[in-house]
Amino acid sequence: MLKSNLVEDLVNKSRIPQKQAEVVVETVFESMKSALVRGENIEIRGLGTFHVKQYEGYEGRNPKTGAAILVKAKRGVLFRAGKDLRDRLNRVRVAAARRAASGS
Repeated sequence: MLKSNLVEDLVNKSRIPQKQAEVVVETVFESMKSALVRGENIEIRGLGTFHVKQYEGYEGRNPKTGAAILVKAKRGVLFRAGKDLRDRLNRVRVAAARRAASGS
């Protein structure tokens, strides 16, 4: 799914103008990005949580030459799916497996 699909869904479901839907979607994403840059976690009930993780620097190896290189400390974003989303994903997979097993 693309951001444009989200905008299209918002237009169709809420009947707001295209430009206004684009502003809403962009505002939500910008707010999320700003919160993550500040180091805040984001929790969206029914979907999951976005968590900022600090990775320490370490000495690595160049796989081609084997030379030691210093890998700088960095931050990354982890997403953990919420229980509702995991359950929904697994229900779909279980239903598909049952259909395949029954030959339908």
